[in-house]
Amino acid sequence: MAEEVLRIAGLHAYYGESHVLHGVDCHVERGEVVTLLGRNGAGRTTTMKALLGLVGSRSGSVRIHGSETIGLPPHRIAALGVGYCPEERGIYASLSTEENLMLPPAVAAGGMPVEEIYAMFPNLRERRASRGTNLSGGEQQMLALARILRTGARLLLLDEISEGLAPVIVQALGRTIGRLRAHGYTIVMSEQNFRFAAPLADRFYIMERGRMVAQFAAGELPDRMPLLRQYLGV
Repeated sequence: MAEEVLRIAGLHAYYGESHVLHGVDCHVERGEVVTLLGRNGAGRTTTMKALLGLVGSRSGSVRIHGSETIGLPPHRIAALGVGYCPEERGIYASLSTEENLMLPPAVAAGGMPVEEIYAMFPNLRERRASRGTNLSGGEQQMLALARILRTGARLLLLDEISEGLAPVIVQALGRTIGRLRAHGYTIVMSEQNFRFAAPLADRFYIMERGRMVAQFAAGELPDRMPLLRQYLGV
């Protein structure tokens, strides 16, 4: 039987008095790539942040590896082996590529060695001494992803990693996600770019106005195209 890595039930999230998530339900099994789809403002990024406790307040249930995390602070949640690649990337401009890479602490044993990371991202090896501010958008995105691989996290939350990047970089990131999946990583992606996500994901959730409105497996895609056109304009 498949092992459940993440289970979200009745998740509500708030920023001040703004009620942003309205009872979100979702589950992810070990080794899956699951994609959250939806237009801007649908609640995908807030769902990612709510999993880590990075919202004003939240209620409901978020279980990671069977442990309830709704009352835990973000650093305790990360210590369960969760890595977050935010939409804004969070690269330190004054630090070199390698300094950025080495900055996050380990959250679990078995982090990817630096040389293996450089083999996966050869651009970063070439730019290892370059400051973050001198990296291209694609290189910054590669660095943001590479940085969480070194920590030992096995549940990866990737927020809009294809946003604003050249097609050749998007294709490279897609190949990288495929390799990570083959190595047993569990990945949750928030994506507006359906064409990027479609060949990568095992299952999809569609979000609208802070709610999950549909879910389906990759094999159901042909039958679900009318639904995707309705919610995404695909």
